[in-house]
Amino acid sequence: MMDPESIPRLIAAGTIEVAPLAYMRGRTLNDAFIILDEAQNTTPEQMKMFLTRLGFGSKMVVTGDVTQVDLPFGTRSGLRIVEDILQGIEDVNFTVLDASDVVRHRLVGDIVNAYSVWDEIQRNRVKHSVARDKRGDHA
Repeated sequence: MMDPESIPRLIAAGTIEVAPLAYMRGRTLNDAFIILDEAQNTTPEQMKMFLTRLGFGSKMVVTGDVTQVDLPFGTRSGLRIVEDILQGIEDVNFTVLDASDVVRHRLVGDIVNAYSVWDEIQRNRVKHSVARDKRGDHA
């Protein structure tokens, strides 16, 4: 969206800042446009910390792909749960892209769809397993 040659100058001037998520704690970001990329790799606690940095006159964009989580097994993704938590809050909007939005090789859309089906099957297996355990039905 901007001339690539101007980016180093804007970073040097402090107009653009690239900062690890770990350096956000304790800050308030006023009059800023803030992008959190790869948000599927945040924990719920990190997501809350990031979102609460929003200051006056600022806008935030959070991007990520919940099918590409790199968190340790058993760690919940902050991006996976944030929509449930913030659903219905005015001025908070969610846009979900799917395989039809993929602009890579034709097979990538098919691969994304196949993984979505597989993920749903896995979630259903876990739900059924938990329900069986609660009933004491271990057969």
